[in-house]
Amino acid sequence: MIYLQLFLTYLKIGFFGFGGGYAMLSLIQNETVVRHAWITGAEFSDILALSQMTPGPIAINSATYIGYTVAGFPGAVAATSAVCLPCLLLMILITRFVLRLKENPYLKGAIAGIRPVVIGMIAAATLLLVFPKNGGEGCFSGFWSYLIFAGCMVGLWFKRNPILLLALSAVAGILFYG
Repeated sequence: MIYLQLFLTYLKIGFFGFGGGYAMLSLIQNETVVRHAWITGAEFSDILALSQMTPGPIAINSATYIGYTVAGFPGAVAATSAVCLPCLLLMILITRFVLRLKENPYLKGAIAGIRPVVIGMIAAATLLLVFPKNGGEGCFSGFWSYLIFAGCMVGLWFKRNPILLLALSAVAGILFYG
């Protein structure tokens, strides 16, 4: 049954996706595009763009979109609730002990060890979108995509408003691709 499969897949993503939504992207992409083939690489890129533009965490937004794409409204509910459940359970458990353990050297060591993994997972998600596996489409569809990307990176370097950069990128996309 697709609903159970969606629920279990996103439960796994929720439990093992340390570091927030961007760090989870490579795991989400692997599960939904490669392993289950529920969506294509191009659809994943589109869903990722929509998930970034809508309010809320990217992992939850993408779970909702992918769940809806795969199995309609019940699929969206299954995927979204499953990806949120591990965080909810862990936060309830952790908040009971974190104040007592915040100076614990083992906890500090574990957090220090997880940091580089989170950065690596974010880098892997970026590379999967720029250089997709199996000859699929990535986020970049030609010269203009790279130009828009470079313009946004320059804008971010000079600390321009990300919402303004997003709006300008949308306008550029309409002009170049519309």
